[in-house]
Amino acid sequence: MDDTIKLSVINMTKLYGNGDGVKNVDLDVHTGELVTLLGPSGCGKTTILRTIGGFIDLTDGDITIDGKSIITLPPEKRPTSMVFQSYNLWPHMTVHDNLEFGLKLRKIPKETREQKIAEGLRLVKMSGFEKKYPGQMSGGQQQRIAIARSLILEPEVLLLDEPFSALDAKIRMEMREELRKIQTDLNITVIFVTHDQEEAMMLSDRIVVMSKGHIEQQGTPRQIYDNPVSRFVAGFIGEMNFLDDGDGKQIAVRPEHIAVTKGTGGILDGTVRTVMMLGHYLEMTLDTEKGLVKVYITSDQANQFEKGDHVTLNFDHTYSYNKE
Repeated sequence: MDDTIKLSVINMTKLYGNGDGVKNVDLDVHTGELVTLLGPSGCGKTTILRTIGGFIDLTDGDITIDGKSIITLPPEKRPTSMVFQSYNLWPHMTVHDNLEFGLKLRKIPKETREQKIAEGLRLVKMSGFEKKYPGQMSGGQQQRIAIARSLILEPEVLLLDEPFSALDAKIRMEMREELRKIQTDLNITVIFVTHDQEEAMMLSDRIVVMSKGHIEQQGTPRQIYDNPVSRFVAGFIGEMNFLDDGDGKQIAVRPEHIAVTKGTGGILDGTVRTVMMLGHYLEMTLDTEKGLVKVYITSDQANQFEKGDHVTLNFDHTYSYNKE
């Protein structure tokens, strides 16, 4: 990633007939940066992505790549390429023909087309699949082909619309790692859309958290996680406990910032309700006078607690927000 701005979304507005959409969005993306648009369904993230790709027209504003406006160009003329959640491979075409289709439209010579197809398959570790049809492959394999199809067009900006959400957990993790490796190796500029905060934290150079058609916060995954600027962001990124302070505000504390010991006399007392294994750590839920509280503990600590134990809590770090 370097300091040059590859993509600019400038005061972009796209409103639908029912009033939904996005309004006055500004976003700069640097060359070689992977930026994730993150938020719940209906927040506007896919609208922004599809507007960049040319599949939706702007109501107002501009979009530039390398300083040149692209809003008058149809999708096939834009220096972008899009990977969809549903793969969008032609079922009656072989892998080779699916990859060749876009290259033919761009009138790339036959010899160059073959070189690009071979290189694209190598990048996504699918060499040897040229003669297979989409229906003969798993979802993960089809998505690899869809990514290869976009990469061989050498877009200035690669657009990915929840590309891994239909895959099972293990394949999804592998695809994330593979995409990140390809993206950094080739220094590709990527806009990635997801509603999965774990995916955003894993993949991104920068996360843009969206809510109801506007940007709530943007920053590195660490900045967003450590310093959420609003209650919405605090609740959307990572686990967070919200406790009323009795003064119209809510205290927010992450489960890993809570120290729990047997007895009473801390900031908050409670009773152990459940202890659940979550891999290398455990999640303990506690009944307190301020409601249910989640705490993360180690397996060694878990041996100290049983359901029904009386415990007390102390907080290492808290946030404060107005009640929404």
